[in-house]
Formats: sequence, C-alpha cells, structure tokens
Amino acid sequence: MTLPPSRTPTRAELREHLVRTAIAGDVATSRENNLDHYRSLALRDPHYLFGLNFEGEWSYHEVLALMAEKAGVVADPGHREGPDTIDPERTIDAVEEMGERIAKVLRRASPRIVLATGHPTGLLTIHLALARFLTENGATLLFPAEGWTHIGGLGRRRRIRYLDGVAMLEDRGTFVHTHEAMPMEAMLAEERPDFVIADHGWAGAAGEAGVETVGFADSNDPALFVGEAEGKIAVTVPLDDNVLPRFYAPLTAYLLARVARSL
Repeated sequence: MTLPPSRTPTRAELREHLVRTAIAGDVATSRENNLDHYRSLALRDPHYLFGLNFEGEWSYHEVLALMAEKAGVVADPGHREGPDTIDPERTIDAVEEMGERIAKVLRRASPRIVLATGHPTGLLTIHLALARFLTENGATLLFPAEGWTHIGGLGRRRRIRYLDGVAMLEDRGTFVHTHEAMPMEAMLAEERPDFVIADHGWAGAAGEAGVETVGFADSNDPALFVGEAEGKIAVTVPLDDNVLPRFYAPLTAYLLARVARSL
C-alpha cells in the first residue's frame, strides 16, 4: 500500500510503510557496519562520539545491549555478519515521544529553535517540514553562525548555510553529509536556542551543551542513543537515515499530527 502524502497514516499503516521502505525492519545497514561502529564508540573514537562526552564506561557489549533495547538491532553478540534490523515499533514510539516534546516546546511563548542535519540527501525532507510547521505555530527559527567556515576533510573549506531554516554544511555549492560536532558548537557559541532538532554531531553537540535536543539516528550511529541513556539527548528516533527522501513523508505526517494533537 502506498500512502498519499497528504494523509496521516494510522500507527499500523506507518509500521507497514516503515518496513516496506526499509526505514525500519530489515534495513540496508549491515551487521558488520553496526558492530564496527559500536566498537569505535567504545574505544572513544571522536568520529563516532558526535560531540558527546560520556560519563559511563560503555563497553562494546554495553553499547550493543543498549542498541538492541533502543533501536531493536539483533541482541545476540554471536550475530556478526549479514543483515541487521531496526524495530518499527521502537521507531514509532520514539516518533510519538518526539512529537510530545516538540508540542511541549511550542506551548511556550515564542520558543527559539534550531534545526540542523548532516543528511541532506535523506533526513533534510523531515527537517524542512518541521521548520515550516514550527514557524506556523509560533516558534522562532534561529540562524546562528551563518557563513561560519572551517577546513574539513581533504582540505576542503566548508561553511554553515541554511535552507528554509535548516542548517547544513556546504562545500562549493553542495550540501554535504557530516558527523562533525564543530559546526553546532560554533552556532551555540553565537546564540543559544531553547530547543534543537537535529542528527549526527549537530544533535550531539547541542545535547552536550545542555540544550534540550531531540534527534534521528541510524542503527550504526549509537552516540545519540548513549547520550539519551545518560540524559543528554531527550529523544532519539531509530531509523535508516538515508532512504529515498519521499519515503519519509508518512513518518513526517505522523510526527506532525502527533505534535498538532498535543498542542
């Protein structure tokens, strides 16, 4: 069943859609990739920390157990290769919790919000819809550190640029995928928002700074889930973060409907 983009799906319809499009269920991210990233986080590789500093030890086995609990990956450490999973029920539960958090923020007087994504080819479509909804419902979107630049990988100059209220990194006219926390750190140094909706290092750096933050994360990106477990990230939605953008439309509609009902 293909849902029209204008209609909000039921929970059962959204679950079927998530599995059919591999946003959840059997996902494209391999077990080998997941486990490699869990080991890298346990070893405190900065690339996988997303700007977060953890209080707990978070061994490899503890990270795997957390990801099984929060995202629904296979809990058996003996499963070392092949496919892995994201539980669509956990995805929907987290979407609903995110909606409640956003609604709570919108009930404040003129909340100041930052949106940012490191996945311009995937999750950007959700952030753009959220940006429109937030401004229509009394929020003020902030644009801190617009034009801030730094030298990224391969010596390329990257800068913060906003598209319809959503911050991304731009490289010679192209929005780029990034795990970096430094751009959000630069934004927070200029202006501190009341609330952040983001992913990757954009979310991690905001949560580390004590800003109320909700975010999206794939099964191979455990940092935000660990951050949530330690109380630094309010909500993390598990999902494949780079399927075709149009596939996210029903999830986005469900999220926005949840916010609207809670206002």
